Amino acid sequence: MQVKKKVISSLTKCYSIAPLHYHNRDYFLVAAEKQDPCYLFDMEGNRVDTIWEKPGGVMSMVQIPGSDGVFLATHKFYSPNDSKEARIVVVKPDQDGKWQIHTLACLPHVHRFDIVTRNDVHYLVACTLKSGHEYKNDWSMPGKVYAAVLPEDLEQFDEQNQLKFTVIKDGMLKNHGYYKVMENGVETSLISSEEGVFRFTPPEEAGGAWYIEHLVKEPASDAVLVDLDQDGEKELICISPFHGNKICIYKKHRMETEACSCEGDSGEYEPVYCYEKADFAHAIYGGRLLGRPAVIIGHREGTRDLLVFTYDGSAKDYRAEVLDHDCGPANVYKFVENGKEILISANREVNEVAMYTDFAEDLT
Repeated sequence: MQVKKKVISSLTKCYSIAPLHYHNRDYFLVAAEKQDPCYLFDMEGNRVDTIWEKPGGVMSMVQIPGSDGVFLATHKFYSPNDSKEARIVVVKPDQDGKWQIHTLACLPHVHRFDIVTRNDVHYLVACTLKSGHEYKNDWSMPGKVYAAVLPEDLEQFDEQNQLKFTVIKDGMLKNHGYYKVMENGVETSLISSEEGVFRFTPPEEAGGAWYIEHLVKEPASDAVLVDLDQDGEKELICISPFHGNKICIYKKHRMETEACSCEGDSGEYEPVYCYEKADFAHAIYGGRLLGRPAVIIGHREGTRDLLVFTYDGSAKDYRAEVLDHDCGPANVYKFVENGKEILISANREVNEVAMYTDFAEDLT
């Protein structure tokens, strides 16, 4: 596949990317994993503001639905071994265009979080990579998935008065992966860990129980659901295992199986394709590219490629193509601006924020 690349910024250990709607315009944010800045870019890739200089340690950023530029972000998650002080903060622009930051909740080892909405109730879902450690690379304390109804008034929260969460699932070893997936008109959370991939569906009303499905039991670092072969049933695409080198595609087969430990097991997935050359796979996007379903994955070691996975209807098989080489993406974000497909990649291993455009099939 042919593509045009433009480096739009240098940012040491750039990591997290998120869209932001602010003053009736669309922008996107890019923040760093270490103690480095968070930048605001317009949709043409011009850097227009610095949201903060530090502390960094940003794993996730999510705009408050319906707000004018207000968003949540993780701070101080610098690595699995340096994340005890991790927290979720509220970031809000003031009347002078300055960005005010205050703590929503201190949540040690919080890695991914998101806001999912059902029946006009906003739920904050927060995933901790682990629950603690006593020494470097200690994984003896599995992570958890937390949830809370997100109040309209976030000004009430600070270090002394923090948002309270409820644990909706524990025992999540290496609780790393998160992806929002729409299912039957409902926003759901696809969460990946050493125990496999789970789908969390928010309750129909506040105070109800979350519906949890165990989709696959193979260890996974990240996952997404996309109907690549367009047969009406979404494939499950997983990075396996934790920060692993395998990209596995699973198909769902409806058959009688043993009930798993989680409620809602409605079918069985089995692997139908595996790509095993993506060392330290990390970045993941599922959606459309050039008018067809696609999954984009980047890996941070080895050849450090940015890859696109699609389904070849003629060959009746899946295929992988290289979009960029030796770039080491941590996360990617795709959007369409004035009919033009644009991919933003936080190429962490080479400290560059890159914009990819002008996608075209390679006919040679």
